Formats: sequence, C-alpha cells, structure tokens
Amino acid sequence: MPELPEVETVRMGLVPALEGQKFVHVEARRGDLRVPFPKDFAKRLTGRRVERLWRRAKYLLADLDNGETLVIHLGMSGRMAVHKGPHANLGKHDHVVMDTDAPARIVFTDHRRFGLMTLIDTAAIDDDKLFKGLGVEPLSEAFDAAYLAAALKGKKTPIKSALLDQRVIAGLGNIYVCEALFRAKISPKRLAAKVQKASMAPLTQAIKSVLTAAIKAGGSTLRDYKKADGELGYFQHHFAVYGREGEPCPKKDCGGTIKRIVQAGRSTFYCPTCQR
Repeated sequence: MPELPEVETVRMGLVPALEGQKFVHVEARRGDLRVPFPKDFAKRLTGRRVERLWRRAKYLLADLDNGETLVIHLGMSGRMAVHKGPHANLGKHDHVVMDTDAPARIVFTDHRRFGLMTLIDTAAIDDDKLFKGLGVEPLSEAFDAAYLAAALKGKKTPIKSALLDQRVIAGLGNIYVCEALFRAKISPKRLAAKVQKASMAPLTQAIKSVLTAAIKAGGSTLRDYKKADGELGYFQHHFAVYGREGEPCPKKDCGGTIKRIVQAGRSTFYCPTCQR
C-alpha cells in the first residue's frame, strides 16, 4: 500500500492539473471501488472547482467550491495518472476519469479495487469516520520529541507496532518505520514504553528525515506504485534495511547482518547489532 511519501508525491503531481481547476467532465465507469460511489458522484463533481488539494495521513483531499471535499484513497494498487489534454486510451481497470480545464485528464486506475473515492462535507472532515481519531502528521511542527514521549507513555506494544498505529502518527507505514528505527538505532522489538526519553528527539528526527528523503526521491516503487506522471519512485534504491534480509549492515564498522522478523503480521527488517 502506498505510504505517506507516495501519497504526497502523487498529490504534488496532481496539483497543476487539479488545484484551482474546474472539473469539466467526470465519468465513473463502474458503481463502486471498495465501497459504492456516493449518489450522483460524477454529477456532483462536474462543474466544481478545486480550491485546495491536500493530504491527511494516506488520503488525498480536494476541497471544492461548493463546500464538499473529494476524498481519495489509493488502496493497495490504485494510482492517479495525469494526461495532457482530454485524450487517453482507457483500459478495463480505469474506473474514474476526470477532465479539468487545465486542460488535463486524470485517470484513476485500480486493478484490485481496494481504493476509495467519496464526497464529504468539508466542515465535517475531522468528525468523519475516515479521519476521526487520526494522530499527528509526522512532518508537522506538532510532531516533536515531547509529543512522541507522551504518545508512547505506558504503551506495552513493541515500538514498531506503536509507530504504525495511525492514532499515534498519521500516514506512517511499514517501510518507513523500519528505516526510521534503523536511523535512530532503536530495536523494533523494544517495548514502546521502554524507549528512553533521550531517544525521542533522534527518533522524531529520523522519522522526519526518512519521509522527507523519500518524498524527494518520488517515493518507493516496489510493485504497483507510480507517480502521477507515470514515472517510478526511486527511494527503494536507498533502503538501509527494508527488504535487505541477509545483507551486511550498511553502517560503517557495524559488522552486523540485516535480519527479518514478523511483527503483527508485518515484515520487520533491522540490524540486531546496532539497533538496541
């Protein structure tokens, strides 16, 4: 599933085609994705102007000029592609087509149909079931050592699981938690409540730095993910631990070997030598 850097990269790629632009034609080529489209979905979008395109956690949100917000989740395999002009060859997995007056054609493709598109009143977003209870954005100023220390206090789950909890940090996923814990030299098996206060600042900085670097690299392409222009992300070429089981630790003079374990059904990659 695309994580925060991939969704943010898609958002940036969509801005020229969407933000400040009007939907001149919208077509939903089926009745649902993982859930049905809202009633009159295409009709409610047609003629509306996008005032703001932003991201919350792993969701894309387009605030419209009528007080509604288009909410998009890419799911496991969904992608948004921008085509210049109104023409694009469509396939059977191209489920939503949106033409704007940029001019541009935006096509939502989803082979598995685990994605989501819906409309929510803009003023009610924070109370909607999709967003209520989400934690802090990790690239915001609100995410700092003090916040993380308070959020982890008393948690008896491993730090890896705690950081994946969307109620703690919104948008952080498996790849980047592994990479951030490696940068912070913290074992993913350590209980969250046992992470020392002195480690909070390095950990928050590691999370911010790995996410920033991944966004700069256009995200990570492991399977289906592509940027809005069709190009692949390349941060996967900079993974220190993720997917590198059995390889030497990249830290100079460590001498350790990357290990893979399973935590809460997810693969965790780390160096047992330098992550304590």
